[in-house]
Amino acid sequence: MKIPTATGSTVAAFAIRIATLAAAAAIAAAAFAAAARAPEAQQTPPGSPTPPAERPTSYMKVDITEDFSVTLARMRAAREGLMQRQRELLAQRYDLANRPSGATMFRGKPVQSGVRVKLPPGASWQRLAELSPDEIRARDLFPAGFLPLPHPNHAEGGMLFPHFEIDELKRQEQRDLARFDLDFDLPDHFLPEFPAPIFLTTRPDLGDVSGGKLLTIDNFHGMFNGLLNPKQLEGLRLLLTPFPQQQFNQTEDRRSERPSRGVACLDCHSNGHSNGATHLVGDIRPQIFRHRIDTPTLRGVNIQRLFGSQRALKTVEDFTEFEQRAAYFDGDPVIATKKGINPLERGSQVHFMAEFQELLDFPPAPKLGINGKLDPKKASEAELRGQALFFGKAQCSTCHAAPYYTDNLMHNLKAERFYKPRIVNGMMATADGPIKTFPLRGIKESPPYLHDGRLLTLEDTVEFFNLILETRLSDKEKADLTAFLRTL
Repeated sequence: MKIPTATGSTVAAFAIRIATLAAAAAIAAAAFAAAARAPEAQQTPPGSPTPPAERPTSYMKVDITEDFSVTLARMRAAREGLMQRQRELLAQRYDLANRPSGATMFRGKPVQSGVRVKLPPGASWQRLAELSPDEIRARDLFPAGFLPLPHPNHAEGGMLFPHFEIDELKRQEQRDLARFDLDFDLPDHFLPEFPAPIFLTTRPDLGDVSGGKLLTIDNFHGMFNGLLNPKQLEGLRLLLTPFPQQQFNQTEDRRSERPSRGVACLDCHSNGHSNGATHLVGDIRPQIFRHRIDTPTLRGVNIQRLFGSQRALKTVEDFTEFEQRAAYFDGDPVIATKKGINPLERGSQVHFMAEFQELLDFPPAPKLGINGKLDPKKASEAELRGQALFFGKAQCSTCHAAPYYTDNLMHNLKAERFYKPRIVNGMMATADGPIKTFPLRGIKESPPYLHDGRLLTLEDTVEFFNLILETRLSDKEKADLTAFLRTL
């Protein structure tokens, strides 16, 4: 049998044919994998053109075709795997033991002690601080606990509340902020005390006016009628009124098992403070680059000039309106229209809400004088040494100026000098950008720290800034600085 000899053109045509078949097979495999990942997707009938790959978009999907019961079963089944992945990440990064210090918060909850961020194998804090940012980056020695902290399911995101907030709201209001797809991730002992005390700038003589209760729509009138003026009382009512939010609403793409009345401002900022609830910032795209956000306290907003960890909103009125119109719906006005946006009236409602927020005061700091610095007659030697470091070698006062320990500006720490960008549980750990200087008054009452809650203790925070600012503090100096921070 004579085997024909292939010409160059025949070989080329055959190669093109093989490449075409391989490309077609790859496209088909990708389409099959995409269909498997998206149960709601319709299979393409045989012979139909292959649909084009999806392009990135700034908008969320509005029309949900999957039945809610299917969504519920699918996401509930995935929940334990997601939470186990997050638990493993936290255990790799931190010592999560309940290890109280001698200090307590205002109502007696112990302040956690010690550095909880784990070091890379063979490293020490002192040796690490002797290296340059370039050396730490090249040798991949930046502690994992100093990297940005992802949401438990970063691709999904959304508001997540600690169980004690959920339980108390269910008891008082029969309103459920539990999600069927996710749980809160940080242990309770690293969160602010609950319910938090409430202090008013207008009545410092009263001390804590919370009575040890969580402020809700059920009890606010009895607690504050006669103490606030009518505008402030109405503002408080609005701050406690639930409105539709991305995960908690009455549509089929909610994340609560039953249709929800929504979320109130003071569900995160409980008692005008914080309960540690978390979310993702609404102003960054794509999703992988969005930052986790730890709920900041509302105490002391009357002395602040910037609002939002990175948005640089200029008034508390701007912040209040922004939260309702945008942050509640991940910055997407299209989805907000579907789920039930609540446009507030700027001249009255927003003004009333802001007026109450501006009454919220810092907790007492009995060792501080009228200039915000320590009274030498009341402070210990360690605290006085820590104050000297704060205003000197440690460089803290460069941004955190007395008496409220903020400069009301934004600063970029450029922590990315110390590590190479990487994907961590669906989040791109990279540059944070400019961050608002939060006041340090009452700081021991507001764990965890930094805008995303990645630093669990004040000791972690001191180590982080010692590395970032390259101040090379000794162990004794770090302990003294921590002692001072607990007096603020």
